[in-house]
Amino acid sequence: MPPETPEILVVDLDGTLLRSDMLYESFWSAFGRKWRSPFLSAAALLRGRAALKRHLADAAVIEASTLPYDRQVIDFIGAWRESGGRTALVTASDQALAQAIADHLEIFDEVHGSDGTLNLKGEKKALFLEDRFGKKGFSYMGDSTADLPVWQRAAKAITVNAPPALRRNVDRDCETVEHLAGEPASARHYVRALRPHQWLKNALVFLPMLAAHQIDGPTILLSALAFVCFSLVASSVYVLNDLLDLSADRAHPRKRNRPFAAGSIPIAHGTWMAAGLILLGAVLAAAIGLDFLLVMVGYYLLTTAYSLKLKRLIVIDICVLAALYTVRIVAGGAATEIPLSVWLLAFSVFFFLALAAVKRQTELIDSAERGNLEASSRGYHVDDLPIISMIAVGAGYVSVLVMTLYVNSPTVVELYSHPEALWGVCAVLLYWITYTVMVAHRGAMHDDPVIYAAKDRISQVCLVIIAAFLIGGAIA
Repeated sequence: MPPETPEILVVDLDGTLLRSDMLYESFWSAFGRKWRSPFLSAAALLRGRAALKRHLADAAVIEASTLPYDRQVIDFIGAWRESGGRTALVTASDQALAQAIADHLEIFDEVHGSDGTLNLKGEKKALFLEDRFGKKGFSYMGDSTADLPVWQRAAKAITVNAPPALRRNVDRDCETVEHLAGEPASARHYVRALRPHQWLKNALVFLPMLAAHQIDGPTILLSALAFVCFSLVASSVYVLNDLLDLSADRAHPRKRNRPFAAGSIPIAHGTWMAAGLILLGAVLAAAIGLDFLLVMVGYYLLTTAYSLKLKRLIVIDICVLAALYTVRIVAGGAATEIPLSVWLLAFSVFFFLALAAVKRQTELIDSAERGNLEASSRGYHVDDLPIISMIAVGAGYVSVLVMTLYVNSPTVVELYSHPEALWGVCAVLLYWITYTVMVAHRGAMHDDPVIYAAKDRISQVCLVIIAAFLIGGAIA
């Protein structure tokens, strides 16, 4: 029998109250904490979806306060309660996660979720609600096709951001309907998730061609294909990293606006994006050549290990970051079959170790300004700032030293008509490294020094001057 109190509003969680999906949220949280989690999850799935959800709820750490809630839904629930109605959160997500969210929001009178045995979704949810509140004894707010059996038993159907086809089905099957529509995910959100601005780093694949002065049509084409391939694979890694770092990103003043952290793109889409991009990259890498494919496999394994574990290990993390930059140069050499000089590799290792240290320096300064003693998801403390700064300066100066030794090598005489012009490159690099560390020390650095340099006017001028010295030295 319907209750004597005012009609109850039943609210779904995933995609309705929350602009996310707790199954994917808990999966990626558990994966980020333990690399074996996907295998353990697969074993739990053999016992059913409810068992999988209970396993992930136990393995994950979810911060209810930072989850991306749908403001229009919360306002609707608030208005319902102000009018004297009761509310219930009923979801296929695990009971423990649903309860944590309800405790944070404090806007629900009841909370019901999957219990490890019963997956409270679709027809099962419909029967549960009808048994608890009576036939047509509740209004239901949901967002997906799985909610149709529930809407058919509800006194009122309320859809949230439902696609047009689903709206038509609800209008056909239900007597009283209300549609709530928010801002749909746009193409710009998906493009932003790929981080195309980070593709600038992939231009390093052109460096072997430029350093060897081997600039011809086939070599340019192979380098360009390598750039496209690296961009696809790198974007796959960025998506994967964003999924693994959801909690940390939401706690960050700027990173919380990233598409997955903000709920602008469903996490499920990100899962398929990461897989699709790496598949496309693998196909293109195989077409370029076996050596290049092996380099790309190594890059992906190393960067995945970095996302899962290595980024939390002090010193090792910045060494891995330097290696990931250098791998781009190695990939360029593998794609074009241009042998890499020890000078280029040595310079790259030290130069990018300096940039990796600047990146950590920036994060620590940002943490200090926000009152945090530790950099989120990193093993460093704010007190480590002097050491990180010394690493940045020391590695940067060693890279310049390598460059000065290269200027005096026999190789330079073969490649440059006026090798003395390269001393100007050394001078500019020495200035730019010192300038960059100073900018980071003052808290004015972008999260990534490469992206900052691309936008910074002084850095742009330095790049033009370096290019002028190189071209001037090469011209007979």
